[in-house]
Amino acid sequence: MAFESHIRRGHPIIFSLLVLFGIIELALSAWLTARFDRFHDYSDISERDRVRFTLFASIWTVVSSVLFGVLFTVHSTASAVTNIISHVVWSVLSWIIWTAAAAAVTEMLGGGLNCNDVTGFNYCGQLNALEAFAWIEWILTTFAVIVVLICAISAARRGDGYRGGLVSQY
Repeated sequence: MAFESHIRRGHPIIFSLLVLFGIIELALSAWLTARFDRFHDYSDISERDRVRFTLFASIWTVVSSVLFGVLFTVHSTASAVTNIISHVVWSVLSWIIWTAAAAAVTEMLGGGLNCNDVTGFNYCGQLNALEAFAWIEWILTTFAVIVVLICAISAARRGDGYRGGLVSQY
């Protein structure tokens, strides 16, 4: 029961953080995408595509996190959208997306750029921030996966199965 109170309190917090950092990542990647589309000043096509994928990842996270957060707040027990299996699918899919986005941006930048000695990259500060916030989103989704898996195991043990709610009714 104590764990469920942490879930009831923590769910809105983690999803709010996902939305907050997702909006920051969305702003960075949208701005970079707009600059690349307007001036064609990306170092290579791979840089442009990786920034666009990060834009997709941030839009996915913001939209789906708002949806899950609101639905959990309204109806936290065993609904089709807020049950354990939907959280498992969402968190694992989001984790895969953010792993790909963060790793792609990190590989593109070689682990980060030294803005005092940059060759071949425009928008050094923005690209470094893009990488940092991608890893923050990855950390948050990793935490969500771990907590959801713990909830899934707990629900299976108490007999609710994976279609049960993230928290019980009482």
